[in-house]
Amino acid sequence: MDEGMSYGEAIRKSSASITRFPLIPVKGVPLRNNIAENWDSIWTFRPDPSDILIATYPKAGTTWAQEIIDLLLHNGDAEACKRAPTAVRSPFLETCSPPATISGVERLKKMDPPRMIKTHLPIQLVPPAFWENKCKTIYVARNAKDNLVSYYYFDCMNQAQPEPGPWEGYVHKFMRGELAWGSWYDHVKGYWTEKEKRNILYIFYEDMKQNPRREIERIMRYLDLSVSDEVISRIVELTSFKNMKENPMANYSHVPTSFFDNSVCSFMRKGEVGDWTNHFTPEQSKMFDEDYEKQMKDVNIPFKTLI
Repeated sequence: MDEGMSYGEAIRKSSASITRFPLIPVKGVPLRNNIAENWDSIWTFRPDPSDILIATYPKAGTTWAQEIIDLLLHNGDAEACKRAPTAVRSPFLETCSPPATISGVERLKKMDPPRMIKTHLPIQLVPPAFWENKCKTIYVARNAKDNLVSYYYFDCMNQAQPEPGPWEGYVHKFMRGELAWGSWYDHVKGYWTEKEKRNILYIFYEDMKQNPRREIERIMRYLDLSVSDEVISRIVELTSFKNMKENPMANYSHVPTSFFDNSVCSFMRKGEVGDWTNHFTPEQSKMFDEDYEKQMKDVNIPFKTLI
């Protein structure tokens, strides 16, 4: 907890300097300028072969996967997984939360492997040493419409992200891949087409909601772990949306409101499948679906927009 306390102190001290960072393209992918300016240290990062990479497009279930994996690694010990906030237990490779504290690379260098490493980088920007060292990689994908809605609210409340503008325009920015970390379409397709070659466990947010036990068991087997059925049941319960939203070590409640504006929404907002139906007009949905068909015509990824 001492490390978590120092983390909290650091973000409180840095909160006064929070600003919405502009985007700069890195190899064609728009990234926040504080990431782009640190790119060389990110690209040359060398993980240990025992490290675990948790990759997602933003707002696709990252924190959920981090908590599941940490609990699996600690045999379902809830107290062990409350040793520090998520961003300390599982550093964000290309940045940190909030960006004004030490970088993810610097934090990782101070940790002993095996480490849980979070990234939102599309597969072509993942440091090549992850593949050279054959690190276990778990990718979580969320259906485009729900992902868009969740990302919109996140960009509204996260004062480090670019100004999202109105919902109507944001839909088009998502479709054009003009958001931080680039195109959702390229992101989910990139990991999908490489999953066999790179030994990536590709899981879906909707499957995790529909049958969390099955998906947790898939993660367990992929990581070559073995825990009891009782522990699996405990992890299912501990990682329910309700319990995680109430867990101060997982819900980002320690982040100052000057950084995460909770008057807009909380970091963990709804966690539902199908919330997009409350935001898309019929006209927007039709337009989006037509564009989706064009952008995804070269792959057959079995997303579910409702369960």
